[in-house]
Order: sequence, then C-alpha cells, then structure tokens
Amino acid sequence: MKLIRKRRNRYALSLAASIYLTVWLGKAFMLEVVFAFGAISLISLLLLVRQSRLLYDATLIWDNRILAVPSALISMPGPQMKKDTGETVVSTFGILIGSEIYRWGLDGVHGVRLHTAQIDKERMYLTFGDASKTTRVELLHGMTEKQAILDAAQTLLRETGVTAEIINWK
Repeated sequence: MKLIRKRRNRYALSLAASIYLTVWLGKAFMLEVVFAFGAISLISLLLLVRQSRLLYDATLIWDNRILAVPSALISMPGPQMKKDTGETVVSTFGILIGSEIYRWGLDGVHGVRLHTAQIDKERMYLTFGDASKTTRVELLHGMTEKQAILDAAQTLLRETGVTAEIINWK
C-alpha cells in the first residue's frame, strides 16, 4: 500500500509541476513547449486518477481485513505460478498482496467472486474469479490454535458468504 501511495504522490507532483510549467511557458508564448507540457499534464492526470482508485481499493481492503499473513503463492490457470513475498491482507473486498490488488464482490453478480475457501494446518486456499478466469491463492496463515482457525472461518463466512472447508485438522 505504501508503494501505491508513493506512486500517487509522484503523479500528483508531476501534474502540479507540468501545469505550472504549462501556464508559465504559455505566458512566454512558447506554444510548442506549452503543447508538450499540456500533454504531460493530461497523462499525469490520467495516471493520478488511476493510482487514486487503486489506493481507494487498497485502503478498503486494508481497513476491512479478515486475515493478514506475511506471504502468498498465486496460481492461475495453466502452468503459471507466482510467489509473492509482500504482506498479504485478505478482506471482504479482496486480497492485497504487496502493491497488487485482487478484488471480488464489487462488480455485481457477473463480476469476480470468491468461490471457495479451504483451511488446513499450515495454509489457507482461496479460489476466486469470474466466468472467464479463475485464480487460486495459497496463504501461510500461521494460526496454530484450532479456535483461531474456526474464528477465521466464521469471519470469512460472515463477511463473504463463503463457507471455509477445514481439512486435515483433528
């Protein structure tokens, strides 16, 4: 989330600087340079809006967390597998892995939804996606007490409506 916030601040600074230079050079009647800085201003504005939206989504996930773990393993259809070592936050609205956001439940019935959740002694497996693409995330949850597992499963059910299957736990 810090990386997203840092990028947003950089784009805001770039926008402010390019607007200032556009106005200043416009007063000096340097039209070719004004158009160049005007284009830079427009690009900076678009990037600022995009990063602000990502920061909003990251904040929404961070503030409504169900579980926070130190790392995640992401697998997608086919042979693709990706390990991410950034802090991972699971919430009602999706997963925040480092500066990467996987959202669910925000785009209506046909959007990305959380489908399954499984919890064993070491890992939590979450499968989510839409009709065209499914993603599976493995999380090392670090919970050693059965009651903590049951609490996490109950919170997941209450917040997402998905019943977590607890496997290989006596």
